Amino acid sequence: MLSPDKKNITAEQLRAGRALVRWSAQDLADRAGVGVATVRRCEAETGFVSATQANKSAMRSALEAAGVVFIEENGGGAGVRLSRPNSPND
Repeated sequence: MLSPDKKNITAEQLRAGRALVRWSAQDLADRAGVGVATVRRCEAETGFVSATQANKSAMRSALEAAGVVFIEENGGGAGVRLSRPNSPND
């Protein structure tokens, strides 16, 4: 679940978001400007990622830029989805 400040992400969301955009751990690390070891360590956790706020924000921002939408806990569990690209008629 996301925290009320919406800045935290879970390891499960991080893994799922990366899978949605078909990125390797190295791809996310490169796009977020963090070390690949940081990505792997965060994804190995359970629950909220325990990285620095700067690293969490960088990874989340990189995934969001690729179209990943983070879904807050809403009784059914936190999650991610891939946004639908805007069509020319939108």
